[in-house]
Amino acid sequence: MSGDVNRDSNRSGAFVVSEGRRKMQKAARTAGESILLLIASFVAIVVLFIFYFVAVDAVPYFQQRGFAEFFTSSNWYPAGDPGEFGALAIIYGTGMVTLGSALLAVPMGIAAAVCLSDILPFSVRQYAKPVIEMLAAIPSVAFGFFALVILAPLLQTSGGPMLMWVWWILAGPFLLLAVIVGSDLLTAGIEEPVRRKRYATMLQVLFTLLAFLVLYVVGSQLNGMQILTGTNALNVSIILSFMALPTIVSVAEDSLQSVGRELREGSYALGATRAETLVKTVLPAASSGILAAVILGIMRSLGETMVVWMASGNSSHIPDPWYNYLEAVRTLTATIAGDMGEADQVTGSARYHVLFAMGLLLLVISFISNLISERIVVRQRKILSGQ
Repeated sequence: MSGDVNRDSNRSGAFVVSEGRRKMQKAARTAGESILLLIASFVAIVVLFIFYFVAVDAVPYFQQRGFAEFFTSSNWYPAGDPGEFGALAIIYGTGMVTLGSALLAVPMGIAAAVCLSDILPFSVRQYAKPVIEMLAAIPSVAFGFFALVILAPLLQTSGGPMLMWVWWILAGPFLLLAVIVGSDLLTAGIEEPVRRKRYATMLQVLFTLLAFLVLYVVGSQLNGMQILTGTNALNVSIILSFMALPTIVSVAEDSLQSVGRELREGSYALGATRAETLVKTVLPAASSGILAAVILGIMRSLGETMVVWMASGNSSHIPDPWYNYLEAVRTLTATIAGDMGEADQVTGSARYHVLFAMGLLLLVISFISNLISERIVVRQRKILSGQ
C-alpha cells in the first residue's frame, strides 16, 4: 500500500513546477504580453500623431477663412491676389474617379474571386491568382505613364470604338454568367428534372437574346461617342480600377476559401445546385470578407496620387453634365502633390494650410469608411452566427 502511494507521489511530482520557475514563467508571459501591447499601441500612436500633425497645420486655414469657402465654392485660384480656395470641385472630382473605379473594379474583382474559388480547377487557380496579384507590384508611376502615353491618345483618337470593344469584352462574360445563374435560380423550384431542364433551356435562350440586345444597343451608343481629351475622369477610373483589382480579388478569394467545404457539401446534400450554393450559401457566408475587400479597394483608389496627377487633366471644375466622365477633373491627392512645392512653407500662408485641410479631409473620410466597414462586418458576423 505504501509503495503505491510513493509511486503516485512520484508520478504527480513529475508535473509539479517549483515556485521560482512559476514566477519566471509568469514574468516571461507578462513581458511578452507587454511587448506585444507596446507594438500594437505604437501603430495606434503613429496614426494618432499623423492625425494630430495634419490637424495642427489644417486648423489655421479654417480659422482664417472658415468652412463655407472650402466646402461650397468651386473657385480654386490659390495664386490669385487675393487667393480663392474653393475645394468643392476638387472634392467632387475625387469622389467621381473613386466611384468610377469602384464601379469597374468591384464586379470584376468579385467575379474573378468567385471563379478562382469555386469554378476554375486548382491547377489553373495556382497560376492565375499570382498573375493577378502581380498587378499590385507594378509602381503607380508605371500605371501613370501607361494612362498618359497609351490610353489617353487612344481615347482621344478612337475612344468610341475602343469603349465599344471594352464593353463587349467585359460585359459579355458577365452577362453570360448572369444568364446561366439566373435561369438556374428561376427553375430551382421545379422538381421534375426533364421539365426543369426544358424550362431552363427556354429561359437561357430568352435571356441570351436580351443580353445580346443590351450589348448591341449600349455598344452602338459607345461606338458613336467623340472624346475631346484623353486625360479625363474615365482614363483615371479605368487605371485605378486595375490598381484596386489585386486587393479586391485577393482578399475576397481568401474570404470565399475560408467558408470551407463543409458548408458547400451541406448545401449540395440538401439538393441545391452549384449556382444556388454559390449565390445563397457561399457568398452570404463570405460577405463580411468581400465587403472588407471592397472597402480596401476603394481606399486604394481614394489615396492614389501619381496616376490621377498624370492622367486626370487637373482641371478644377465640376463636369457638365455632372456625370460626364469624358471631361478633365482634379482630385485632392493630386492637388496636394502638385501645389505643396509652390506653397509658402516658411510663413505658413493660406495656400499652405489649405493643402493640410485637404489631407485632413482624406484622413477623416478613410477613418469613417473603416469604422463603417468594421460595424458592417461585426453585424454580418452576428447575423450569420445567429446572435
